[in-house]
Amino acid sequence: QLQLVESGGGLVQPGGSLRLSCAASGFTLDYYAIGWFRQAPGKEREGVSCISSSDGSTYYADSVKGRFTISRDNAKNTVYLQMNSLKPEDTAVYYCAAGQIIATLHEYEYDYWGQGTQVTVSS
Repeated sequence: QLQLVESGGGLVQPGGSLRLSCAASGFTLDYYAIGWFRQAPGKEREGVSCISSSDGSTYYADSVKGRFTISRDNAKNTVYLQMNSLKPEDTAVYYCAAGQIIATLHEYEYDYWGQGTQVTVSS
């Protein structure tokens, strides 16, 4: 069974950091582009970052550029999202998704989704 599981969410103060993990089971992430998305209460889901399967190219939404870093460890079949300088507006449920596609922040391109992990930035 193909499955993605996110972890690493939690409560953090503004300016703090978290690292989210997206672990795959049932398939190998090497051949998949991976995207991170988030959905805040009352808002539509938005693309945050993605990484290609071919050359590791990365892309970021303007709102997180310079603060978030996506990376992949194919040996561990895991993709990470390092989030620094967190702001209250980063509060959301974060999802990872996989697809055999060109990396994109458009969610409809992805085939497999995790269940999400909550990130809350608050003092």
